[in-house]
Amino acid sequence: MYYEDYDNAGFQDKNGDDVFSKPVRAGKRTYFFDVKATKGNDYYLTITESKRRVERDGRFVYDKHKIFLYKEDFDKFADGLQEVIEYIREHCPAEPDTRPEAAEGGQEQPSPTPFSDVDFEEL
Repeated sequence: MYYEDYDNAGFQDKNGDDVFSKPVRAGKRTYFFDVKATKGNDYYLTITESKRRVERDGRFVYDKHKIFLYKEDFDKFADGLQEVIEYIREHCPAEPDTRPEAAEGGQEQPSPTPFSDVDFEEL
């Protein structure tokens, strides 16, 4: 995990004990996939989006959005997410490849990754 994404507070979530964590840096955001355990040792997942921004006084603050996902909902959540991802891949026009390597002519470029940096403020 990245220290700065927890507001420099020595993060200890009151909602459960940490079992496993996977941070994913994606552009300006970091996503945390955290497995937690209840007092009864039942596992659940929290998904946190963290985005660093600058306050007017120059301080950095982190906007966070969290989703709690319980194991009885995993299949429905995964099915819904997969359906939406497939829809986007099929219906969203592909953006031209603007990477510096793409500007070099004559070389075959690897296919772009299936993920993009989505700016949720624009939605």
